[in-house]
Amino acid sequence: MPRLQRRRDPGARGAGADVVIAHAGPCASTVGLLGDTSARDYSFKLRLFNSFAESELRQAIACLELRPGMRVLDAGCGTGEALAWLLSEVEPHGTVVGVDLSAPHVAAARRGRSPTIRVLQADLLEMPLAAGSFDAIWCVNVINHLRDPLLGVQRLAALLVPDGRLAVGQSSFLPDMYFAWDSRLERLTNEAVRAYYRDRYCLDERDLAGTRSLVGLLQRAGLRRVRARTHIIERTAPLDAAAENYLLEGIFKGTWGERLRPYLSTEDYAELSRLCDPKDSQFALRRPDFHLQQSFSMVVGES
Repeated sequence: MPRLQRRRDPGARGAGADVVIAHAGPCASTVGLLGDTSARDYSFKLRLFNSFAESELRQAIACLELRPGMRVLDAGCGTGEALAWLLSEVEPHGTVVGVDLSAPHVAAARRGRSPTIRVLQADLLEMPLAAGSFDAIWCVNVINHLRDPLLGVQRLAALLVPDGRLAVGQSSFLPDMYFAWDSRLERLTNEAVRAYYRDRYCLDERDLAGTRSLVGLLQRAGLRRVRARTHIIERTAPLDAAAENYLLEGIFKGTWGERLRPYLSTEDYAELSRLCDPKDSQFALRRPDFHLQQSFSMVVGES
């Protein structure tokens, strides 16, 4: 572990600017449950999702009741869109720190950010931050990447001040609805995605189930007053540009596509391909009856 020093973030203001950090060094060569390393880059997909779900994510942040002057950590900050949203809740004297394993994500998160925001590259399990550094921690779609989710929550909880709040969010606990007119094809597609990820990363289905019990994880980590709230991300036709871009590029092409061919019958794959093809008359995102439902669950506990 790097040596810790107390120092003031040079761009921060006020008492909330004191955060214990280490000298920035090279990130450990870690491989996560879903193949994450310090070199892995899926910035494009992260930006698409954050733009698509900005309204619901900001609603979830508002539910944390952050106050000016607080010190907030975004653990697994990705490309950093939430950093500015968090900062808007704790200004003028609060500070926000982002941490991510991926060097490309950190570079993207640093680009154009307020000097009040500091972004570090580190493994979530080995962050160069001292106990009691933060009033609140925001951690979204990250715990599912860890081989030991409980250890991850414990490490995060240790960074909180007494009565601090840890907010862990996860998408899609409830089955997503893409094809309101065809539940069978939707179910088969979702099952094919899960089978693909199990095969790609040599996982058992139980390996992917650890984060379903976020409430239990926070309880076992010793957090108090654990509560959960689920936000429904819902879109109907006509779609705005952010929703269409995310669904077409991030889901239809980036998550489904050719990789699902081995997991579907020839007929079902052909039908799915037609629904995902902007040139096809049945392209799902142009249908007037298109209706998307996707869940985003947030579990909050106190130290």
